[in-house]
Amino acid sequence: MATFTRRLTPLRFRWIDKANRSALSATGCRRYSQKAPALEASDFDFGEYSVILPEEPFVFGVSHITPRLVPEAIPRPPYASSTKLPGDPYAYPPNACIPLGGSEEQRVRKSGALAKAVRDYAGTLVKVGATTNSIDAAIHEFIIAKSAYPSPLLYRGFPRSCCTSINNIITHGIPDDRPLEDGDIINIDITVYLDGFHGDTSQTFLVGEVDAKGRELVDLTNKALHHGIAACGPGMRFRDIGQAIRESIKGFDVSISPQFTGHGIGSVFHHPPWIIHDINDEPGVMAPGHCFTIEPALIQGSKPTAWIFPDGWTASTENCARSAQAEHMVLITPDGVDVLTA
Repeated sequence: MATFTRRLTPLRFRWIDKANRSALSATGCRRYSQKAPALEASDFDFGEYSVILPEEPFVFGVSHITPRLVPEAIPRPPYASSTKLPGDPYAYPPNACIPLGGSEEQRVRKSGALAKAVRDYAGTLVKVGATTNSIDAAIHEFIIAKSAYPSPLLYRGFPRSCCTSINNIITHGIPDDRPLEDGDIINIDITVYLDGFHGDTSQTFLVGEVDAKGRELVDLTNKALHHGIAACGPGMRFRDIGQAIRESIKGFDVSISPQFTGHGIGSVFHHPPWIIHDINDEPGVMAPGHCFTIEPALIQGSKPTAWIFPDGWTASTENCARSAQAEHMVLITPDGVDVLTA
């Protein structure tokens, strides 16, 4: 689950006039709302898919969504039973590195392994006609059956147990009752809290027959993630990750979302180091025990601007281009890097 790094475009709507409707129709974006961000016909040469927009543009927040219940016997992170918001100073661990060779390393590895198992299970649920709400419900039951807690649930008020981001949604999509359509791409972002440690991973899945441009975007995103991981190891700079990801997409008509980062993870869901997925000059060198996520989100075209739905969470591309994201959780070791969610 990514963290915000920059101020996003304020929420704004405009009526779609006949010219914009023609542009949407001619380019294969079959699904649209009566209200949307300012659009141009040239923004829609991205293939055949449905555009996701708020169904209720004047319903703000998520207080109308009832969170799923978790058995009392399952340990939960502090934010799930506290009035304090995550991100308060007390939430950051005093040492960003996990001690290697002991119980803490074993527990973070187990949480990563469980996150992978949940992600793989989620992939079996992706099919035409399934709703993201039903997928979330099944994932929720799978996680609690393992005596773990679904980390997104109640994190800063998030009302569901995973994030489901379809087509033009970059990240933090809230599961709902929209059926998946043939040609959709969907990122399912999984985080679990097991034995005091979080495990975090995501994957973008294809729904039915996806057009060539959509398949290319997902493939590029997976390759970008693996290039980022290859730049990791003791003594490597954190900014080498962004450089490697940028190099991997050279020559392709895609951009990197600048609004969301990877993050340190362990007993706390999000903490430093913050992993920027593009060229940057951030300081910091990897050391054994550093545990963090790498989760690049690629966007079709050259306009990576994002805007937030009225729910306060769902981040969409401003021009409705598709986005795909892939995420792994890694642990730096004395000899290199271990991918805990592979």
